[in-house]
Amino acid sequence: MYRMTNRRKVRKFRKMRFWRQRLQNLSKPRLCVYRSNSHIQAQVIDDTSGRVLASASSFEGEMKKLGLSGKKIASEVGSLVAKRALKTGVTAVVFDRNGFTYHGRVQVLADAAREAGLSF
Repeated sequence: MYRMTNRRKVRKFRKMRFWRQRLQNLSKPRLCVYRSNSHIQAQVIDDTSGRVLASASSFEGEMKKLGLSGKKIASEVGSLVAKRALKTGVTAVVFDRNGFTYHGRVQVLADAAREAGLSF
């Protein structure tokens, strides 16, 4: 682990590393979420081959045209990543919240992905 001075960053990095080690032992691909202050993105990653199977983000061209923000855009990103994952043949995933709390935009994205057909 590289040196970090901020305690919150250290705590988040440790949480991410702990959960990622546990999730990689499963045979399912993982739905990894990243949230910033203004954007949200999601990827379906197959850890055995190290490939990204499907992805969606709020800064894609078609998402920018919608003009949404916050929970509304998180819902759209969740449904879009689920549709793209189903197109590649992935029906079941493991949810990797990437150290973020399961609340707000992360929760809305997960619920939208479930409604669109992904099971986790």
